[in-house]
Amino acid sequence: MLAKVFSGAIYGVDAYPVEIQVHSGRGDPSMVIVGLPDAAVRESKDRVITALVNSGFKPHIGRTTVNLAPADIRKEGPSLDLPIAAGLLAAKENFDPSVLQQLALVGELALSGEVRRVKGVLPMAMRLKAEGFKGFLVPAENAPEAAVVEGLDIYPVRTLREAADHLAGQSRPEPFRLGADPLHSGSLQPGEDFEDIKGQEHAKRAIEVAVSGGHNILVIGPPGTGKTMLARRLPGILPPLTLEEALEVTRIHSVAGVLPAGEALVTRRPFRAPHHTISDAGLLGGGVHPLPGEVSLAHHGVLFLDELPEFHRNVLEVLRQPLEDGRVTITRASGTVTFLCRFMLVAAMNPCPCGLYGDARQECRCSPVQIRRYRSRISGPLLDRIDIHIEMPAVSYAQLTSAAKGEKSADIRARVLRARAVQRERFRGISGVACNAQMRPKEMQAFCRLGREAHELLRKAMTVMNLSARAYDRILKVARTIADLDGKDEILPHHVAEAIQYRALDRQV
Repeated sequence: MLAKVFSGAIYGVDAYPVEIQVHSGRGDPSMVIVGLPDAAVRESKDRVITALVNSGFKPHIGRTTVNLAPADIRKEGPSLDLPIAAGLLAAKENFDPSVLQQLALVGELALSGEVRRVKGVLPMAMRLKAEGFKGFLVPAENAPEAAVVEGLDIYPVRTLREAADHLAGQSRPEPFRLGADPLHSGSLQPGEDFEDIKGQEHAKRAIEVAVSGGHNILVIGPPGTGKTMLARRLPGILPPLTLEEALEVTRIHSVAGVLPAGEALVTRRPFRAPHHTISDAGLLGGGVHPLPGEVSLAHHGVLFLDELPEFHRNVLEVLRQPLEDGRVTITRASGTVTFLCRFMLVAAMNPCPCGLYGDARQECRCSPVQIRRYRSRISGPLLDRIDIHIEMPAVSYAQLTSAAKGEKSADIRARVLRARAVQRERFRGISGVACNAQMRPKEMQAFCRLGREAHELLRKAMTVMNLSARAYDRILKVARTIADLDGKDEILPHHVAEAIQYRALDRQV
């Protein structure tokens, strides 16, 4: 007998519907899975048969053929276990075909018949709704994630027996509903606060400017000056995610398998800090079946690269396109996958190999040649894509022992939100631009006009510092953000002067 059951599968961060066709006939007892299954899918026949037996069902004795359509796309992972088991039962138990036409299933099966969570349920739910399905049976741990999609009934199942009872009409549970707004149900603020940092007021100001405009920033300073401490507190001043941004981030985290169990949405902007030994595939994403890398997991959030010169040169160079385009395209023989990766880059580095260059208390023994060689590990084109370079000197003893508290993250965040509100209004109706750092030449021409005095100041800086055209654009964008923080519509000379000061590595050693 022939039965049809529907499910979904992932390609990149997108999903597509899968039709599982099961035919049970006569012949030697065997089960064949066709339709370009990978090793995990081919192994599912053993998991499925054992789960059926342990759930109290008698599997078909004879030849069984399972076809996964469309047959020209490779299916991977264990997420098709549950729909294959449901197809076997439907071919034997005569489930109502009208029910099977309206429902889709996904889930991994344990040998005991337990249904385990899988990756990519959110993009599957979004695609299945678009395809006209009415309900979706998912593992219980994936139910909050899938329930974010409105208009699709989500039924959490914990065992194969529960799924079979639902398909047979023996139980009709209520669809899963989220109890509260998932975007605002969690805490948006991390525990670490800027008030814990002693001194370094100019660095805090630079971080505030960077976050206000979404600018990339590089912090240079000797060991122990608080570079990493500063970066770790940055999430506390980031603006909240919008619903559209949260859905994009959650899709990526769901496909990558890093979305916590039982969580509906990613409610805080991501903060990713990979080790400097990471490969280019780990950073950008890749593999035989490409998965998102760290740049995509940092989408709409922060990518923190500590000890920047210690990263492999080829790893740093592959950052150029993601920083410029906000997306990364990976091509394999099986096809091309595009991952979104619009993130804010925050990097930290020592000023020289020994780390003491510019330290007033300790002598640096590195020669100018050594310093240039060390800094040349970061190419000029990559530096041009970093809007702000700042230097952090060592903290004095008086600052360390001072009882005075620094400014709180909440106060800094309030100013950031005001500046972002100005930008949101400025770019209303302009596609692809949400903050100053994302401005294209057309928007810069409209919103970054300079007066005569500010124009002359920038011309002199370009000549003396021998800046590139890309650095010129970066200075204008940062100056626009500084003016927004100052509550000014016009970019004034002192806004341009502050932006020029944030190009530390453009000066000669």
